[in-house]
Amino acid sequence: MSKKTHFSRRNFLAASAAAAGAFAVPTILTRYVWAQDGGKPVFTPVADNELEQIEAALPEKATAKPKKARRILVFYRCEGFVHRSFNRGNVALEKMGEKTGAYETESTNEMAVFDPGALKDFDAVLFNNTTRLKFDEKQRAALMDFVKSGKGICGIHAATDNFYDWPEAAAMMGGLFAGHPWGGGGTWAMQIEEPDHPLNQGFAGKGFWIKDEIYKMRDPYSREKLRILVGLDMTKEENNKPKGAREDNDHAVSWIRQFEGGKVFYCSLGHNNHIFWTPHVLQHYLDGIQYAMGDLEADATPSAQLSQKPKIVPAPEKA
Repeated sequence: MSKKTHFSRRNFLAASAAAAGAFAVPTILTRYVWAQDGGKPVFTPVADNELEQIEAALPEKATAKPKKARRILVFYRCEGFVHRSFNRGNVALEKMGEKTGAYETESTNEMAVFDPGALKDFDAVLFNNTTRLKFDEKQRAALMDFVKSGKGICGIHAATDNFYDWPEAAAMMGGLFAGHPWGGGGTWAMQIEEPDHPLNQGFAGKGFWIKDEIYKMRDPYSREKLRILVGLDMTKEENNKPKGAREDNDHAVSWIRQFEGGKVFYCSLGHNNHIFWTPHVLQHYLDGIQYAMGDLEADATPSAQLSQKPKIVPAPEKA
């Protein structure tokens, strides 16, 4: 196995275990993808050429200087569908923190990390393609206490495919998965909803086309509660071909919000492997993470409440 498969910050986990009640130290699987073989997990390595592409796409530096040393928990447990891209995401997030100095990461898929006391040394929790997570009551309370203490929550792609029976957490994330009419084999037009927003600077004021799976959201999704950053450009014919769009044709791709004292960033890109070596997407992730941790200042006034609507930048006419 690669030397990147390791127990990072073992001392932290041991201390957390003492605070939360003993649990097994989670296995850190940064380079390996989870497949199913007769019900047993099988780990296959991320190819070296993919690692090279990830490293080449990373931002050069943090957008904002961290106010202190930052730590994020990258959580990637799947109780439902397993996205094969999640391990590329783990690698990209780890390497991005190392290169930019914005944060350091701990990656795990063990639910015990949400036991009371176990999150205290993290500045943000990032749900990387998690699906159908099951929190017990104490873990629910611990995560809400974490957010209400001013900490951050980030979500990539399937992070909205959770919390169907937990309305408070669904509201925190900002929406729930309601299908993906725009499949991962298609290339879709993206509009920048607010080109001057600090979290959109990686797009350089330009809309774009991208090959990825795009989610349709259902309640509690609402522009009354979220600051929408990127969305599907529904003026493009290609985006209107799939069936099953929302009646209001409002399809946000990324957003931020404030929730109970904490800050939240979500982006639905991340189904396909190559998303994690796409430079402008990684920059958007980095800026979202820094916002959630409190290092990058940004206005999170919900889009529907803005007195002056920003000028939307559409995608180019052709991919």
